[in-house]
Amino acid sequence: MGRSRRTIPEELLLLALDPATGTTAQPQSLDLGLAGAQLVELALAGRIAPDGDRIAVILARPTGDPTLDTALELLRRRGAPVRAVHWIGGPRLGLRQTYLTHLERCGMVAAVENQMCGVLPTTRYQATDTAVSRQIKARLDTAIRTGTPPDARTAALAALAHAVGLGKHLYPGNEGRSSRSRLRDLIRHDPMGGLVAHAVMDVQNGVAGQAAARRSPSGGRKTGRARASAPAAAMAAVGQPSRAVSEQARRRGVTRAAARPSLSR
Repeated sequence: MGRSRRTIPEELLLLALDPATGTTAQPQSLDLGLAGAQLVELALAGRIAPDGDRIAVILARPTGDPTLDTALELLRRRGAPVRAVHWIGGPRLGLRQTYLTHLERCGMVAAVENQMCGVLPTTRYQATDTAVSRQIKARLDTAIRTGTPPDARTAALAALAHAVGLGKHLYPGNEGRSSRSRLRDLIRHDPMGGLVAHAVMDVQNGVAGQAAARRSPSGGRKTGRARASAPAAAMAAVGQPSRAVSEQARRRGVTRAAARPSLSR
């Protein structure tokens, strides 16, 4: 894959970067969005394809992008199509920092060392060429303003921007409400982008964990939901005896009371 074109993860990160503060908007959901953006980029490169709500590797040949190729190799090792929601919800430690470091190497952002509260060292990232970020956002603005179907890359970028909650960052306030609504509507123009964007939102809503709990076998083993509720049940049992235990205690008391007269005789 040539480096003349920015990848969707790079564009999503540049959109999220606040030029005033040097921080990224929606940092937690952005990590999920970057994992999803990798899937979209790999699909556009012809390496993966949607299979229902799953992702299947159709060509394992490297793209030439080290970060994308790492994701592709991990998908290949799964051996079978993986649900998008499970892939995006998996551990992605350091993915945002990986892309920030990459953009710094490319000269698109500059790291600025600082201190929080005058003590804790922090690193902020300032865009070195804000024109690039303006060009990316202009594509979204055009798709929103004209209503014409955008190209697949722009549609996927819009879908991911909406999914991670960048709408209020890009189009703030009451005046941006209609633009945020149209940004959400762009999700329908790219099937892969839509699949991934919905998976990102499902992970944020906890749908992935609930689905895993429902699918867990219960024969002799507790499901994920049962395991999660077990501590709460135990705590309740300590604080208040169950109805069955109370009934047993009452019956024992009745039995002992009935037995006492016979012993006295």
